[in-house]
Amino acid sequence: MSQQLLSVAVIGAGMAGRSHAAGYRQVNTVFGEGLPPVRLATIADANEQLARDAARRYGFERAVTGWEEVVEDPSVDAISIVVGNALHRPIAEAAIAAGKHVLCEKPLAGSLEDARAMVAAERSADVVTAVGYTYRRSPAIAAIRDHVRNGELGELTLFDGRYWCDYACDPRSPLSWRYRGGPGSGALADIGAHVIDVAQFLCGPVVSVSGAALATRVTKRPLPLGAVVGHGAAPVSDEMGEVENEDTAVFSARFESGLSASFSVSRTAFGMPNGLAFDVHGLDGRASFDWHRPAEYLFDDRQPEARTRGARQVIVGPQTPYFAGGYPMEAPGVGGGNAEMFVYQCRAFLDQIAGTPDPLPPNATFADGLHTMQIVQAVVESAQSDGAAVGIPTH
Repeated sequence: MSQQLLSVAVIGAGMAGRSHAAGYRQVNTVFGEGLPPVRLATIADANEQLARDAARRYGFERAVTGWEEVVEDPSVDAISIVVGNALHRPIAEAAIAAGKHVLCEKPLAGSLEDARAMVAAERSADVVTAVGYTYRRSPAIAAIRDHVRNGELGELTLFDGRYWCDYACDPRSPLSWRYRGGPGSGALADIGAHVIDVAQFLCGPVVSVSGAALATRVTKRPLPLGAVVGHGAAPVSDEMGEVENEDTAVFSARFESGLSASFSVSRTAFGMPNGLAFDVHGLDGRASFDWHRPAEYLFDDRQPEARTRGARQVIVGPQTPYFAGGYPMEAPGVGGGNAEMFVYQCRAFLDQIAGTPDPLPPNATFADGLHTMQIVQAVVESAQSDGAAVGIPTH
């Protein structure tokens, strides 16, 4: 299969859709040989201008306004679904039924019912399915996972994770789909899903949550006069609408290993444009990461001389996962960021499809995405029960 052309398409041309499109454009520039030629086939978006612009920017052959055209196109082998959460299920089910491989953005779906249906489709299909948790592809985060798995931190004692953003601080920002959907579908599903996945990527599965609280500080927002792209500003009317989900969520969690954790997420944290960060502690060491400084992490362990112990800044470079072969300039300290992670994610997805001889680690599955959504739902239930402990279903 290594020489068979792979045709890819992206459904959704907003900021995340453009990131997928750019990722596919770069997949054959990173790591070793093994991928077949990649055809950049189609960008689909209900906003024709957005679709055309994304197709032009990233070299896709055509732009269409309906996702059905992509699913019905027999020449397309694989698609990324990067649209509103409620649309994930119908597109994924139709694509899988048409024999297409699917990479779906997180959260997996707009409801647990939809997510379970997508997992059922995944289990019954002979195609590759995946969920886009891009932070797994950060060289620094992957290196910290190696420290954990190699036992360098000793028995883990605490995980503290947060994802603080400020995109919802302006009360005049339009009432887009991100502010609809009920408790759990706001900051918790949007950005909380990422830090929950990072925690499980490092520490194993979460089995229960407790002490949850949800809050909405901006309860009404103006209705938009047109399409809203990403978190961007847009013309608004004088008519106001109710915000249906949370701006902030905090909760505690327990992992299968017995490890305890604390989480906080917010979309109204002023001055924090994209503040995913965490600390993981063990009996013999600790590691810390902050996405606002993506080219480094802090590491501390039991050095022979106690008088010289302390957190050390580790600059990511060819010694860390994804860096060697993944950057044009393979030198420590040159930086890195969001765009590269999407390239690695798309590469891993196509590696799975093509069966390359030395593939990247696979992406999260639909089942993984469902588990994260079940954690989000448990946080909502805990908040509605004055912080009571809520267990997570196991599969």
